Amino acid sequence: MKYRTEKDTLGEVRVPEDALFGAQTQRAIDNFPISGLTLPRRFIRAQAIIKLAAARANRRAGALDEKRAAAIEQAAQEVVDGLHDSHFRVDVFQAGAGTSQNMNANEVIANRANEIMGGARGDLSLCGPNDHVNMAQSTNDTIPCAIHISVAEAVKHDLMPAISALQKTLAKKAAEFMPIVKSGRTHLQDAVPMRLGQEFAAWASAVKRDMGRIERAAETLLELPLGGNAVGTGINAHPKYRAYAIKEIAKITKMPFRPMENMFEGIQNVVGALELSSALRGLAVTLSRIANDVRLLASGPRTGLAELLLPAVQPGSSIMPGKVNPVMPEMLNMICIQVAGNDAAVSMAAQSGQLELNVMMPVMAHNLLQSITILANGASAFNTRCLAGLKADKKQCAQWMGRSLAIATALNPAIGYHKAAAVSKRAHAENKTVLEVVVEQGILPEAEAKKLLDPERLV
Repeated sequence: MKYRTEKDTLGEVRVPEDALFGAQTQRAIDNFPISGLTLPRRFIRAQAIIKLAAARANRRAGALDEKRAAAIEQAAQEVVDGLHDSHFRVDVFQAGAGTSQNMNANEVIANRANEIMGGARGDLSLCGPNDHVNMAQSTNDTIPCAIHISVAEAVKHDLMPAISALQKTLAKKAAEFMPIVKSGRTHLQDAVPMRLGQEFAAWASAVKRDMGRIERAAETLLELPLGGNAVGTGINAHPKYRAYAIKEIAKITKMPFRPMENMFEGIQNVVGALELSSALRGLAVTLSRIANDVRLLASGPRTGLAELLLPAVQPGSSIMPGKVNPVMPEMLNMICIQVAGNDAAVSMAAQSGQLELNVMMPVMAHNLLQSITILANGASAFNTRCLAGLKADKKQCAQWMGRSLAIATALNPAIGYHKAAAVSKRAHAENKTVLEVVVEQGILPEAEAKKLLDPERLV
C-alpha cells in the first residue's frame, strides 16, 4: 500500500494514499482497533446531511464563500448517497462524544471538496475539515443531531413499515381464527373458553400500542440542538446559522425537524434517544411474548398443544429425522433479548453524561440503530415466514376444549363454586369431561348442562 503524509496538531501521520479521510481519522483507526464495528449507513448519511445543511446555511449567512460551499455541498451529497462509505473506518468504541467520527466526516468531505475544486487528496489548502466543513459546528452538537436524524429516519422508513405489516397480519389472522373456540390457559393450566381469534386480536392490539409509543418517542427526536456548538452557546456561529441549517435538514429529509428549545440540554442529555430506546424495549417485550406463545401453541406435533401449525421453513435437527422446529419465533426471541441488552447499554450511557456533555454518544447511536435494524428485519422475516403461513388445527382445539376442566366455571351460577369445584376434581380423577360427570351424577338435567357448558355461549 502506498501512503501520503499528513499533519494535524500532534504532528505527522501516514495515511493510505487513496484514502479520503485524513490524519485524525487515521489516528482513530490506529488508537481504537476494538470491535471491527463501525457506525452504520444511516448514521453516516445523517452526518453528511448535517454537513450539507451547514454549508448551505453558512453560505446563505455569508460566512462561507460560494466556491467552497458548492464543493462541500457536492461532496456531502455524495456521502449522503453512499458513494464514500468505505472511507468511514472509525470503530464504534472510540473517542468520547464521537470526535473521531465527526472528524472522519469532516476529512472525507474536505478531501473530496478539494478534488472537486481541482486539488489533490491530502492537500487541504483549498478546503479545510475544521475551518470550512466543520464551520459553526462541534462534535458536541453534530453527533447528537446525527443520532436524532438517523434514528428518526430509521424508525420512519425501516421499523414502522415492518411492524405495521406484522400488526396487520395478526389482525387478519384474528379474523380468520375467530370462529375457532379453544381452551384458555392461565398459569399454563386450563382456563375458561375463548376464541383463538381473540388471542391473536390481543397480540395485534399490543403491537399497535407499542407502535404508538414508538411514534411518540420518535417525535422528541425531531428537536435538534444544532447551532449549540461546543456547550450550547453557539460560539463562532452566525446568528442565523441555526435556523438556516435546521430548515435545510428538514428540507433534505422531508421530516419536520426543528430547533431544540434549550441547546444546552440537547448537548448534555440525549433524552430523545433514551425515550426511543425504552419504547423499542417495550416492543421487544411484546414481540418476545408473542413468539413464545406461538411456540407453545405450536408445540408438538404429537406431544404438545399443537393448536397452531407452523410453516416448515427448514429442517430442525441434525440427528432427529423429520423434525421441524419453530425457528422463526426462536430467531425473534434472540432479537428481543439483544434489544433489551441494547436498551440497558443506552440507559447506562445516558446517565454517564457529565456537566456540559454526554461523551457516550457513539455507543448510544450504535445500540439504537442496531435495535431498529434487527427489530425491523426480524419482524419482517417473522411476519412473512411464520405468521402469514400459520394455520389452526380446529380438531385439536376442539379436543382440548372438550377436555378442559375450567369449563366447570360456567356451572357456578347454577350449582355454586364449591359444588362446581367438586365436579371438576371428579372429572379429573375419573378422566371424564365435566359434562359427563354433571349428567352421570344427576346434578343437572342433560339439556340444561349442555346449554350451560356450551363453549360457543361462553365465549
